[in-house]
Amino acid sequence: MKMGKGIPLSDQDRIPWLCNLHDILLRDVSSGQHVVLACSALKKMYRDILIRGKDDAALKHESGKKEKLAEVQLLVVHLRGSFEVISGRLLKRKGHFMPPELLQSQFETLEPPATPENFIQVSVDRNLSEVIATVMETLKMKSESFLISGPQQN
Repeated sequence: MKMGKGIPLSDQDRIPWLCNLHDILLRDVSSGQHVVLACSALKKMYRDILIRGKDDAALKHESGKKEKLAEVQLLVVHLRGSFEVISGRLLKRKGHFMPPELLQSQFETLEPPATPENFIQVSVDRNLSEVIATVMETLKMKSESFLISGPQQN
C-alpha cells in the first residue's frame, strides 16, 4: 500500500476506488438507506466521481433520447482546519494507515468545495459535539445522504 510507505496516491490510484464507492453509494441510497461516507475526496473531480461515477456523460437510448446517468445526492461536509491543528491530531493517532508525513501532500492536493457543489464547511477547531450538531441541523434542512471530505483527523 502506497500510503503506508509514505507515498501519496495519484489520481490513477484513486479513480477505481472512487468508482467503487459511487456504486456502493448508489446501491445503498437507491435501497432507501441513509449513508455517511468519510473519505478524503480532496478534489472536485473526486467528489464528481462519487456523485456521477467515472463517465458522467449522458447515455443515449435506442429512441435517441438522452438519459442522465444515475447520480447520488451528496452533502459534502468539508472539515476545515489549519495544518498545525490537524497535524497535531494525526501525531496522536495510533495504528492508522496514513503516516502524518503525507498530510502536506493532502493540503497541496485539496480543492475545497465551492459553488455550485452542495456543501457546508465546519471548523475542526469546534468540539466534536458542535461539529455533529452543525451537520445534523444541516441534514434536517436538506434531508439527504452526505459525504465527509477534507484532510481527516480523529
